[in-house]
Amino acid sequence: MAPAHTPPHPEYLTGRSRCPPPAAIVTGATTNRRRHLNRRTRPVAAPPLGSEGAGGESGRKMAATSGGSGMWRRLTAGMGRALRAASGGGRAAAEAPRAEELAERLRAQKREEKKREVPGDPAKRRVRELAMLSRQLQQVHPNVLAKILKEGTLFQNEEIVVINKPYGLPVHGGPGIKNCITDVLPVLAKMLENMKAEPLHLCHRLDKETTGVMVLARSKEVAERVRFLFKTRQVEKTYWAISLGEPDPAEGIVEIPIVEKEVRSHQSHYKMTLAPSYRLCPEGGQLVRKRRERSTESAVTRYRRLASAAACSLLELQPITGVKHQIRVHLAYGLGCPILGDHKYSHWSKLAPQKLPEITLRRLKLQQSKARHLPLHLHARRLCLPLHQRLELVCKPPPFFLRTLEKLELDISKD
Repeated sequence: MAPAHTPPHPEYLTGRSRCPPPAAIVTGATTNRRRHLNRRTRPVAAPPLGSEGAGGESGRKMAATSGGSGMWRRLTAGMGRALRAASGGGRAAAEAPRAEELAERLRAQKREEKKREVPGDPAKRRVRELAMLSRQLQQVHPNVLAKILKEGTLFQNEEIVVINKPYGLPVHGGPGIKNCITDVLPVLAKMLENMKAEPLHLCHRLDKETTGVMVLARSKEVAERVRFLFKTRQVEKTYWAISLGEPDPAEGIVEIPIVEKEVRSHQSHYKMTLAPSYRLCPEGGQLVRKRRERSTESAVTRYRRLASAAACSLLELQPITGVKHQIRVHLAYGLGCPILGDHKYSHWSKLAPQKLPEITLRRLKLQQSKARHLPLHLHARRLCLPLHQRLELVCKPPPFFLRTLEKLELDISKD
């Protein structure tokens, strides 16, 4: 009796077992044997490439029978699932960096939200407000900055536009500066007039930390005329400043030339400083005229004390000349009363935060370790411009300036 053929054992096909296939099953029923031999074979799908090792040629021949056909389909289906799982693992590996980036982005967003949370402690809230002053205008779009300048317009006619310059906004660009007044002048001109308007022109400049009145011209010709008025000292300028200490005398004129020099220290840097025309002779104690340096510039500042309290003073200043950092240098080195928040000119040989008196710290609800956040309290309050007719342009101090006046109890009406 001839043995009937049976399909290979699954473990033998997949290579997971070294045992030979089970022996053929011998049946005694002739009808069953004939029925098996006469059974028609059905075609099966061709195995994928690389499947010769899983059964070989003999495996395909045996799989041609009806019993082997079902087994082979189950085998190929299992291999397909394995391939799909492998490809899915690759996609998961590729998506892993994206998930990490998303998580980092969410963590950064939470940190920003935590920074924006308003501290409950008034002292911490004050420090945060001061620290944000110099950064907030560097983080906005130039169009938004132009809109802020437009809303702060003090005066305009067919020749000039007068704006209220915000704190921390430089006039010219430079390293690390994203926004400056010069870059947004074309956008500002279109907002004030129309889309075909020519860019506005600078007539003078203010320091980055100085606030207040600033004149812009609508044409180059008008800009040249206004610059000539500034150069020939026909423009009357009035500033307000909060200083440390009280000037003695309470009113006067500082007339000391100024020169720029290099400060040699562990942090070498350049500063404007006094260059007196006279020196004190050690022998007789007489004043002797010095030889003037070529780069020295004449500087004259008129000052008047308006109020004083908490070891501070509110001063009205009129710079007759226009030397770089003139008011700051004359107050710090000439009168010994540096401007509140002027960390650069509160020391000569080092770059360090301003040292504040204890009573000033208490009034400001500030610690000395946080004094570095104090902004410069210098404000261009008024300009008298003789252009065709005399224009008097006045600008009120910014909110941080007024809050400091209130905290220090510097009341102008008292003096």
